[in-house]
Amino acid sequence: MDIKDLFIVFSTLLILAAPTPYIRNVIKRATKPKVVSWFNWTWLTIISASASLSDRQYAAAIMSYSLALMCVTIAMLGWRNGDKRFDRLDIFCQMGIVIALVLWWTFNSPAIAIISVIVIDFIALVPTLKHSWEKPHEETGQLFIMTGIGALFATLAARTVSITALANPIYIAIADLITAAVIIGRRKVLKK
Repeated sequence: MDIKDLFIVFSTLLILAAPTPYIRNVIKRATKPKVVSWFNWTWLTIISASASLSDRQYAAAIMSYSLALMCVTIAMLGWRNGDKRFDRLDIFCQMGIVIALVLWWTFNSPAIAIISVIVIDFIALVPTLKHSWEKPHEETGQLFIMTGIGALFATLAARTVSITALANPIYIAIADLITAAVIIGRRKVLKK
């Protein structure tokens, strides 16, 4: 086992452990996941994982499949204690998921699928960032820290420099660590 294999293991373990505090907070009703968003993220990460896997970018694929497992777990748990509202942004994101698949199949390009997923994921992240800013105590920062660090390990595990190997892990690392910073920063500001 070389160092890149260890990075894949660290990435996977961090991402699979990441939802533990989030799940605990959902059960306590301190965190209220938006169910549709988590289902959307499940599909987006499955597309990203499958696109990376089709291009033999195993570290990115394993990271994304781990994220998909985390997302579907939170979505299912949120079905009981979460926010089940469905709005225009959710419809837009679901249309985007279909578009990402069509683009991948039309151009036979996993890179196009991953770029589409990142754009759609970012759009879906905006309400989470807004919620994190407005009500940081209703979010669980540890989840975003752990998945962000897990994504950094997946980046280090890449064996090639390509969109299918690096784009999604880099995006997830940046997006999740920024989300964590917003949650933590806003909690400190609102505490004063």
